[in-house]
Amino acid sequence: MENGIYFDNSATTKPCEEAVNAAVNCLTENWGNPSSVHALGVNSMLSLVKSREIIAKSISAKSEEIIFTSGGTEANNLALIGACLSLKKQGNKVISFKTEHPSVLNTLKHLEFLGFNIVVLDTEKDGKVNKELLLNAVDQDTILVSCMMVNNEIGAINNISELVKAVKAKNQKVIFHTDAVQAYQKMPINVNDLGVDLLSASGHKIHAPKGVGFLYKKKSVNLVPIINGGGQENGIRSGTENMPLICAFEAAVKAASNVSNTLNYVTELNKYAREKLSANPNVIFNSSEDSLPYILNISLNGYKAETVLNALSLKNIYISKGSACAKGHRSHVLTALGMNDKLIDSSLRISFSRFNTKEEIDILANELFAVTQKLRRFC
Repeated sequence: MENGIYFDNSATTKPCEEAVNAAVNCLTENWGNPSSVHALGVNSMLSLVKSREIIAKSISAKSEEIIFTSGGTEANNLALIGACLSLKKQGNKVISFKTEHPSVLNTLKHLEFLGFNIVVLDTEKDGKVNKELLLNAVDQDTILVSCMMVNNEIGAINNISELVKAVKAKNQKVIFHTDAVQAYQKMPINVNDLGVDLLSASGHKIHAPKGVGFLYKKKSVNLVPIINGGGQENGIRSGTENMPLICAFEAAVKAASNVSNTLNYVTELNKYAREKLSANPNVIFNSSEDSLPYILNISLNGYKAETVLNALSLKNIYISKGSACAKGHRSHVLTALGMNDKLIDSSLRISFSRFNTKEEIDILANELFAVTQKLRRFC
């Protein structure tokens, strides 16, 4: 890679060539407002319709069930706040989990401020949701459950379809939301099989630019808008659609159309990385074997993560310390899983894409070993 070796794909991905070209074409050729009735506007609207169809198809949804947003954070806010405000006469209880992304956890704090009863549950030590614990919390006052599909720090995968069935069997009116930002286009997703009511995704995790995402909203679900204006996106998310980014998002989805084949390739990369890194006696694996292979969380026991990151950066090798959205803070995910502070402070997240290679993993493993030889351990 000309800009170095990049293993921080869960923070963001490099936009693929197809996405960049699509954005440039929108900015220079097809730049009309899709709400305008003249030819430039109509051409832009046709592009919007096409993008919505392709992105809807990627999760087996209907076109009208896709609401374009500025990213995963807005999609999560719209899902949680919009659903709760719509259902406040039916109940007051919202259930989620301590390992969720900050865009969910902080939105829950806002909902608590608005008067909703927020219940945030523990997970198992591997980061997965305990179904029985969830079901014990669900009652007739429950209106919403929000559970991420894949954890952004350790890659733990939740069986969303199983959880949805169990929750709705106990209380059919519960709206089920899943944050699929780290799962979308990295594993097969069919919203009909999942049974979810709301699903959030983001473009910049799949080689589209930053600033675009979507919320899948089942047709039967009602949301109160959190952005008001001209009534775009079926009145759910007003504001002129960001066509360069939406078209780039579409192009990135088409460029990565064979999700299963890419998943198999990344699975091999993850397996190879585990083999190479296990030769380092200081490495402890925090991601379980059945985690999504795109994410591999380790602790370099005895070495502060920030120091290791700086040493690797000098070699143009880029990994991360937990979530990029938690900069400067100890990982709330690893804390919730009960890890001790020293292992948390030495934790590193290696995240892959289809553009990574085994040769890059060799270099990373060698440099991590060299780091342990050069740096002083902390006690």
